[in-house]
Amino acid sequence: MAHIEELDTIVTLADQMQSEEGPVVLINLFTVDAEDEKALLEAWSHDADFMKSQPGYISTQLHQGIAGSSTFVNYAIWQDVKSFRDAFTHPEFQRRIADYPSSAVARPHLLRKLAVENHCVA
Repeated sequence: MAHIEELDTIVTLADQMQSEEGPVVLINLFTVDAEDEKALLEAWSHDADFMKSQPGYISTQLHQGIAGSSTFVNYAIWQDVKSFRDAFTHPEFQRRIADYPSSAVARPHLLRKLAVENHCVA
């Protein structure tokens, strides 16, 4: 089972799930022992299949750190916090958390896109 830690210790995921805004992006930073990478990928893929069938789900991507890193980032877009909350607290999803390897640590956090333009300085 994955251990869940807060990415932000001041505003927790539970605090965020009380919000009613959207759209939102879930960023979930995973770390896992190198020998458990395959198990993590299998569990995540199984979870992604479940989430894709949930109302309000838009898309997801999983990225792995380079150069032999066992750090992964899941980036998932949801229509709103309510949709994410309903999927995350669904008994089937909660049951699936047990499928993650014991070395896995997940740090989920919800974000919103800011209306700030990105200007690069050369």
